[in-house]
Amino acid sequence: MSILSKLFGTSKPKPETPAETESYKDYTIEPAPQKDGTSFRIAAVITKNIDGQTKTHHLIRADTLGTMDAAKEASIDKAKLVIDQLGDGIFR
Repeated sequence: MSILSKLFGTSKPKPETPAETESYKDYTIEPAPQKDGTSFRIAAVITKNIDGQTKTHHLIRADTLGTMDAAKEASIDKAKLVIDQLGDGIFR
């Protein structure tokens, strides 16, 4: 990449990889770990269709892990735990 393309933003954006989602009960969980220095913070997006409306909850935790794969797995596990504990209450 040349210096001019860096300065003027003419480089091609990297295509995003499709999000990996997992269904759990009637919910959809999309792991979305956030880069935090050299580690990754646990985060996920939880969605559910309720009475024809899509409800969304953004789950973010303070826990961090060393790799993206570990953070994705932990994000899904944590989202399942929140769903089990709060159910539809997460959308209030």
